[in-house]
Amino acid sequence: MEPPEVKPKIILASNSPRRRYLLKRAGLRFAVIPSRIREGEPGGAPPERFVRELAIAKARDVAGSHPESWVIGADTVVVVDGTVLGKPPSIEEARRMLTRLSGRTHEVLTGFCIYRRLDERLFADTVRTAVQFKELAPAEIEWYIRTGEPFDKAGAYAIQGIGTFLVRRIEGSYTNVVGLPVCEVIEILIREGVVGYERPQPAPLEGAAERDAS
Repeated sequence: MEPPEVKPKIILASNSPRRRYLLKRAGLRFAVIPSRIREGEPGGAPPERFVRELAIAKARDVAGSHPESWVIGADTVVVVDGTVLGKPPSIEEARRMLTRLSGRTHEVLTGFCIYRRLDERLFADTVRTAVQFKELAPAEIEWYIRTGEPFDKAGAYAIQGIGTFLVRRIEGSYTNVVGLPVCEVIEILIREGVVGYERPQPAPLEGAAERDAS
């Protein structure tokens, strides 16, 4: 007789290695089941609403097959001058993005959703972080492009990777820039009783050992 299937309590609806890393560093145990939702362009929608709605769509997509699990969906974009910068498809586009961000402050927006279909518990929000770049010399941009790092990153850089040298300062959540606002996500999971902390054992009173032995 085959053992019953163990249903994951938490599912990350993303194949992003950065989001997996962040949740593991936060001590969570979870399964990874990427969403089938394709990321498009925001069109006329405000970026903060676009990323939130896309995160909801990703969570709902995976939760359809796992109604008892808490599913985490997320989407991250870089915004400068009201324009959304996605993942550069070419060297030319990466160069254009990095040149545009050089010496300026932009916003990183991450929409996230935590959803359990079983009882329709859904929490979604958008977190924003301001990121200031240093002035980049053309040679620095070309060198960074040659590392290959920009090509699967929104805005053509990774703050947690080689691209850390681009960033002069940030205002707001660092993990949000990496790809998931961990503080906000964990707060909701704790509040809903999905994760928690074991109550520490009280320290023995002084002299208790002697009394027990008597």
